[in-house]
Amino acid sequence: MGLGYGCAEIMYDIIIIGGGPAGLAAAVYAARACLHTLLIEKQPMGGGQILNTSEVDNYPGMFDISGFELGQKFSEHAEKLGIRPVTEEVKEIVCRGETKKVITDRQEYESKTLIYAAGTGYRTLGVPGEEAFTGRGVSYCATCDGAFFRGKTTAVVGGGDVALEDALFLSKICQTVYLIHRRDTFRGANILQQKVSEAENIQLILDTEVEEIGGDGIIEWIRLLCKKEGRQKTVNVDGVFIAVGSVPHSNLLNGQVSMDAYGYVIAGENCRTDTDGVYAVGDVRTKPLRQVVTAAADGANAVSDIEKLLFSK
Repeated sequence: MGLGYGCAEIMYDIIIIGGGPAGLAAAVYAARACLHTLLIEKQPMGGGQILNTSEVDNYPGMFDISGFELGQKFSEHAEKLGIRPVTEEVKEIVCRGETKKVITDRQEYESKTLIYAAGTGYRTLGVPGEEAFTGRGVSYCATCDGAFFRGKTTAVVGGGDVALEDALFLSKICQTVYLIHRRDTFRGANILQQKVSEAENIQLILDTEVEEIGGDGIIEWIRLLCKKEGRQKTVNVDGVFIAVGSVPHSNLLNGQVSMDAYGYVIAGENCRTDTDGVYAVGDVRTKPLRQVVTAAADGANAVSDIEKLLFSK
């Protein structure tokens, strides 16, 4: 099958960049199709951002499982089929022409096709104090850093699923959780909104924006702007968890495939981009729903299309 550790002298059928659910699902389908496949993931532990999710309850057949556990299962499945990801950081991609070149921090690889599964990163607020206190009270991952604030007062900023999930997670270990949203309604799932409303120690602060994060060496307060009233107020907190959306990791494909105004790679359900042999899967592509199940489906669809492409030549 040509699976295993990376080799610069092999012409691969598929190179997969990114070891999250989309990339790992693609690897599983590629292995089953006996395609020469290389999976590149810069982190030692594959699984993507799902590893930072405290609980996943919407992946069929995997009820009441943590994101870390589900990510491990994805990785184990791929490994059992012979996929051995190489832990390298991709520095450059050249995908014009029939041969796709991937240059990492260690060597250069070549492939007939490319599956780009680099995912997304955290969007920042861009307010004073945010950068200075990152890692010292400001976090973008409640499941990673929440334990440091056990019994303390925290704030979660955002109004989508991640913000609601973070608030619920922190409510189990923190004394008080302020959930701050710049609009007067949440855009997250109704079931999450219901759970938030039932949590006694989650206090909602709506139609409000964070203007500054401050403190003497450590976070002590956040300054808020109540938009309807046009007044500022200061809330004392020990930590701030920011969940205001994501930014696609698409920069490696700049100028080589079409993207939308936000930087997401334009690709349909077969995950084809407008560059022959280049596919975008998972959260990095344009799509109406970004979930683990849709990411996994992308990986399968991309490999299915690649099989047709390769065997038609």
